[in-house]
Amino acid sequence: MHKIVQPDGWKEPKGYANGVLAEGATLYIGGQIGWNADQVFVAKDFVGQMEQALINIRDVLEAGGGSPEHLTRLTWYVTDKQEYLAKQREVGQAYRRVLGKHFPAMTMVVVSALVEDEAMIEIEATAVIPN
Repeated sequence: MHKIVQPDGWKEPKGYANGVLAEGATLYIGGQIGWNADQVFVAKDFVGQMEQALINIRDVLEAGGGSPEHLTRLTWYVTDKQEYLAKQREVGQAYRRVLGKHFPAMTMVVVSALVEDEAMIEIEATAVIPN
């Protein structure tokens, strides 16, 4: 399916891939935040919102005929770097609950705010679904 690209001699990444080579139909998933299908924030904490954003990504992915192993890229926008760093263990556990042990190429960007005032995180995704 997808091939992880890792240059020779580079230290192995932890929880992400440096590159992913894929063929198929590309699905671009817009930024998902920590609200549910009714656009209600149930979780008020970072990890809860992150898990809901990943569930939203998985739901869109499945609606497009894909599954978590088809994800090739995630871009995370967080409003509090220290909160993320302090909760890395919980973040990893929530990530694996929703997406399993598939780790695509990832980028994290710290931002001053998101459009929805309650949002602490927004994640956009790209997936390549085999033909």
